[in-house]
Amino acid sequence: MKRIVIFASGSGSNAENIIKFFNHTKTAKVTNVLCNNEHAKVFERCKKLEINCLYFNKTEFSSTDVILNRLKKEADYIILAGFLWKIPQRIIDAFPNKIINIHPALLPKYGGKGMYGMNVHKAVKENKETETGITIHFVNANYDEGAIIFQAKTTLLSVDSPEIIAEKIHFLEQKHFPKVIEEVILNKNE
Repeated sequence: MKRIVIFASGSGSNAENIIKFFNHTKTAKVTNVLCNNEHAKVFERCKKLEINCLYFNKTEFSSTDVILNRLKKEADYIILAGFLWKIPQRIIDAFPNKIINIHPALLPKYGGKGMYGMNVHKAVKENKETETGITIHFVNANYDEGAIIFQAKTTLLSVDSPEIIAEKIHFLEQKHFPKVIEEVILNKNE
């Protein structure tokens, strides 16, 4: 059974969905959630799910090997579920094609630094897009530029607000993210 560590920065709805999904499979198990925001709601979710959720700061993440050493002991795969920091190169090197992110748009559109959450949905609305979706991709050294694993689309109406767009994206995330993670793991099993 493979081990998953999830990185989260916010409410943790995707982290919760992934944890619950893998509680019912023999493919993988979430061992920990790591969070860079000590006030994030993900801590509450993890407590209810009886999953260890640990806070870390920027120095531990970017300037030391504290997080890398922990990952080497506890993870086969790293999943970014609403995690907002860029992954250091040494972590990417230690987990090649084993770090997976979800982005709330159809990359390469609306990707890059600062393009997350409502920032993406507002930009999609402002540009009068007729569709949007999610992109699940491997993580590389640049924001949202790793190889695309999966995309799912949803149609937008001219009356859809950024909040409605966010709801449509959330539905796609909840439906697809855990299943795609499982497919990646099954396809990579040696």
